[in-house]
Amino acid sequence: MRILVADDHDLVRETIAAFLRSEGVDQVETAATLDDAMARARGSGTFDLVLLDYNMPGMIGLSGLELMIEANDERPVALISGTATPEIAEAAIRAGAAGFIPKTLSSSTIVSAARVMAAGEIFVPYSFMSQPTAGKASELTQREREVLRGICEGKSNKEIARDLDLQEVTIKLHVKTLTRKLDARNRTHAAMIAKELHIA
Repeated sequence: MRILVADDHDLVRETIAAFLRSEGVDQVETAATLDDAMARARGSGTFDLVLLDYNMPGMIGLSGLELMIEANDERPVALISGTATPEIAEAAIRAGAAGFIPKTLSSSTIVSAARVMAAGEIFVPYSFMSQPTAGKASELTQREREVLRGICEGKSNKEIARDLDLQEVTIKLHVKTLTRKLDARNRTHAAMIAKELHIA
Protein backbone atom coordinates (compact mmCIF):
# COMPACT_ATOMS: atom_id res chain seq x y z
CA MET A 1 0.00 0.00 0.00
CA ARG A 2 1.30 3.44 -0.99
CA ILE A 3 0.27 6.42 1.11
CA LEU A 4 1.21 10.09 0.75
CA VAL A 5 1.10 12.30 3.86
CA ALA A 6 0.87 15.95 2.84
CA ASP A 7 1.21 18.51 5.65
CA ASP A 8 3.29 21.68 5.92
CA HIS A 9 4.16 21.10 9.59
CA ASP A 10 7.25 18.87 9.88
CA LEU A 11 6.25 17.39 13.24
CA VAL A 12 2.74 16.44 12.14
CA ARG A 13 3.86 15.05 8.80
CA GLU A 14 6.67 12.89 10.12
CA THR A 15 4.67 11.69 13.15
CA ILE A 16 1.79 10.42 11.01
CA ALA A 17 4.23 8.87 8.51
CA ALA A 18 6.02 7.09 11.36
CA PHE A 19 2.67 5.75 12.67
CA LEU A 20 1.91 4.27 9.26
CA ARG A 21 5.36 2.74 8.76
CA SER A 22 5.33 1.19 12.24
CA GLU A 23 2.04 -0.51 11.39
CA GLY A 24 3.39 -2.15 8.27
CA VAL A 25 2.51 0.30 5.48
CA ASP A 26 5.37 -0.48 3.12
CA GLN A 27 5.49 2.77 1.11
CA VAL A 28 4.89 6.11 2.84
CA GLU A 29 5.92 9.35 1.15
CA THR A 30 5.57 12.91 2.43
CA ALA A 31 5.00 16.38 0.98
CA ALA A 32 4.96 19.85 2.53
CA THR A 33 2.76 21.73 0.03
CA LEU A 34 -0.18 20.97 -2.24
CA ASP A 35 1.96 21.55 -5.33
CA ASP A 36 4.57 19.09 -4.06
CA ALA A 37 1.87 16.52 -3.28
CA MET A 38 0.33 16.80 -6.74
CA ALA A 39 3.76 16.59 -8.39
CA ARG A 40 4.54 13.38 -6.47
CA ALA A 41 1.25 11.80 -7.54
CA ARG A 42 1.82 12.71 -11.17
CA GLY A 43 5.53 11.88 -11.19
CA SER A 44 5.69 8.58 -9.29
CA GLY A 45 2.26 7.16 -10.03
CA THR A 46 -0.91 7.40 -8.03
CA PHE A 47 -1.21 6.60 -4.33
CA ASP A 48 -3.65 4.20 -2.69
CA LEU A 49 -4.44 7.05 -0.31
CA VAL A 50 -3.43 10.69 0.14
CA LEU A 51 -3.81 12.31 3.58
CA LEU A 52 -4.10 16.03 2.87
CA ASP A 53 -3.82 18.81 5.47
CA TYR A 54 -6.78 21.19 5.23
CA ASN A 55 -4.66 24.25 6.17
CA MET A 56 -1.64 23.50 4.01
CA PRO A 57 -0.20 26.14 1.62
CA GLY A 58 -1.99 26.00 -1.73
CA MET A 59 -5.17 24.41 -0.42
CA ILE A 60 -7.49 27.48 -0.52
CA GLY A 61 -10.32 25.69 1.21
CA LEU A 62 -11.69 22.60 -0.52
CA SER A 63 -10.48 23.60 -3.99
CA GLY A 64 -7.14 22.02 -3.14
CA LEU A 65 -8.89 18.77 -2.31
CA GLU A 66 -10.45 18.64 -5.76
CA LEU A 67 -7.09 19.35 -7.44
CA MET A 68 -5.43 16.56 -5.44
CA ILE A 69 -8.16 14.05 -6.30
CA GLU A 70 -7.63 14.87 -9.98
CA ALA A 71 -3.83 14.58 -9.66
CA ASN A 72 -4.23 11.19 -7.95
CA ASP A 73 -6.41 9.89 -10.81
CA GLU A 74 -9.59 9.95 -8.70
CA ARG A 75 -8.10 7.55 -6.15
CA PRO A 76 -8.81 8.13 -2.42
CA VAL A 77 -7.84 11.49 -0.90
CA ALA A 78 -8.77 12.30 2.70
CA LEU A 79 -8.54 15.53 4.67
CA ILE A 80 -6.67 15.74 7.97
CA SER A 81 -7.02 18.71 10.32
CA GLY A 82 -6.83 19.80 13.91
CA THR A 83 -9.17 22.78 13.52
CA ALA A 84 -11.74 22.03 10.82
CA THR A 85 -15.35 21.87 11.95
CA PRO A 86 -17.86 19.05 11.37
CA GLU A 87 -19.43 21.30 8.72
CA ILE A 88 -16.14 21.43 6.79
CA ALA A 89 -15.79 17.64 7.11
CA GLU A 90 -19.27 17.18 5.64
CA ALA A 91 -18.47 19.56 2.78
CA ALA A 92 -15.24 17.65 2.10
CA ILE A 93 -17.13 14.36 1.78
CA ARG A 94 -19.60 15.98 -0.60
CA ALA A 95 -16.63 17.30 -2.62
CA GLY A 96 -15.30 13.76 -3.04
CA ALA A 97 -13.01 13.21 -0.04
CA ALA A 98 -12.50 9.60 1.06
CA GLY A 99 -12.84 10.74 4.65
CA PHE A 100 -11.86 13.17 7.36
CA ILE A 101 -9.29 12.50 10.09
CA PRO A 102 -9.03 14.84 13.09
CA LYS A 103 -5.42 15.06 14.29
CA THR A 104 -6.69 14.34 17.79
CA LEU A 105 -7.29 10.68 16.89
CA SER A 106 -4.96 8.04 18.34
CA SER A 107 -2.19 6.67 16.12
CA SER A 108 -3.84 3.25 15.93
CA THR A 109 -7.15 4.80 14.84
CA ILE A 110 -5.42 6.88 12.15
CA VAL A 111 -3.77 3.74 10.76
CA SER A 112 -7.07 1.80 10.83
CA ALA A 113 -8.84 4.70 9.12
CA ALA A 114 -6.14 4.84 6.44
CA ARG A 115 -6.64 1.15 5.64
CA VAL A 116 -10.42 1.59 5.45
CA MET A 117 -10.13 4.55 3.06
CA ALA A 118 -7.46 2.93 0.90
CA ALA A 119 -9.90 0.03 0.45
CA GLY A 120 -12.48 2.43 -0.98
CA GLU A 121 -14.63 3.07 2.09
CA ILE A 122 -15.42 6.49 3.59
CA PHE A 123 -14.22 7.25 7.12
CA VAL A 124 -15.53 10.04 9.36
CA PRO A 125 -15.45 9.57 13.17
CA TYR A 126 -18.92 9.83 14.68
CA SER A 127 -17.54 11.33 17.89
CA PHE A 128 -16.06 14.23 15.91
CA MET A 129 -19.16 14.87 13.82
CA SER A 130 -21.41 14.97 16.88
CA GLN A 131 -19.34 17.36 18.99
CA PRO A 132 -19.87 21.12 19.29
CA THR A 133 -17.07 23.33 18.03
CA ALA A 134 -14.90 24.44 20.94
CA GLY A 135 -12.92 27.67 21.12
CA LYS A 136 -9.82 26.06 22.57
CA ALA A 137 -7.50 28.98 21.89
CA SER A 138 -9.50 31.39 24.03
CA GLU A 139 -9.12 29.16 27.10
CA LEU A 140 -5.34 29.59 27.37
CA THR A 141 -3.77 32.22 29.60
CA GLN A 142 -0.97 34.44 28.30
CA ARG A 143 1.58 32.44 30.34
CA GLU A 144 0.27 29.15 28.93
CA ARG A 145 0.65 30.54 25.43
CA GLU A 146 4.27 31.47 26.20
CA VAL A 147 4.96 27.96 27.48
CA LEU A 148 3.23 26.46 24.45
CA ARG A 149 5.39 28.59 22.17
CA GLY A 150 8.46 27.11 23.85
CA ILE A 151 7.10 23.59 23.33
CA CYS A 152 6.51 24.34 19.64
CA GLU A 153 10.15 25.47 19.39
CA GLY A 154 11.22 22.07 20.73
CA LYS A 155 12.50 23.39 24.06
CA SER A 156 12.61 21.33 27.26
CA ASN A 157 10.79 22.40 30.43
CA LYS A 158 14.13 23.50 31.87
CA GLU A 159 14.87 25.70 28.84
CA ILE A 160 11.38 27.23 28.89
CA ALA A 161 11.74 27.92 32.64
CA ARG A 162 15.03 29.71 32.00
CA ASP A 163 13.53 31.77 29.16
CA LEU A 164 10.54 32.85 31.26
CA ASP A 165 12.50 33.19 34.51
CA LEU A 166 10.29 30.64 36.26
CA GLN A 167 10.83 27.42 38.21
CA GLU A 168 10.82 24.19 36.19
CA VAL A 169 8.05 22.78 38.40
CA THR A 170 5.89 25.77 37.44
CA ILE A 171 6.44 25.03 33.76
CA LYS A 172 5.41 21.41 34.34
CA LEU A 173 2.14 22.61 35.85
CA HIS A 174 1.50 24.94 32.91
CA VAL A 175 2.21 22.10 30.45
CA LYS A 176 -0.23 19.83 32.28
CA THR A 177 -2.93 22.51 32.28
CA LEU A 178 -2.54 23.61 28.67
CA THR A 179 -2.52 20.03 27.33
CA ARG A 180 -5.78 19.41 29.19
CA LYS A 181 -7.34 22.60 27.82
CA LEU A 182 -6.32 21.63 24.28
CA ASP A 183 -7.46 18.00 24.71
CA ALA A 184 -3.92 17.00 23.83
CA ARG A 185 -2.45 13.60 24.75
CA ASN A 186 1.04 15.00 25.39
CA ARG A 187 3.28 18.00 24.66
CA THR A 188 3.99 16.87 21.07
CA HIS A 189 0.27 16.62 20.39
CA ALA A 190 -0.23 20.04 22.00
CA ALA A 191 2.33 21.51 19.59
CA MET A 192 0.49 19.95 16.64
CA ILE A 193 -2.81 21.48 17.79
CA ALA A 194 -1.16 24.86 18.43
CA LYS A 195 0.12 24.95 14.87
CA GLU A 196 -3.32 24.16 13.51
CA LEU A 197 -4.97 26.84 15.66
CA HIS A 198 -2.21 29.39 14.94
CA ILE A 199 -1.86 30.14 18.67
CA ALA A 200 1.87 29.69 19.15
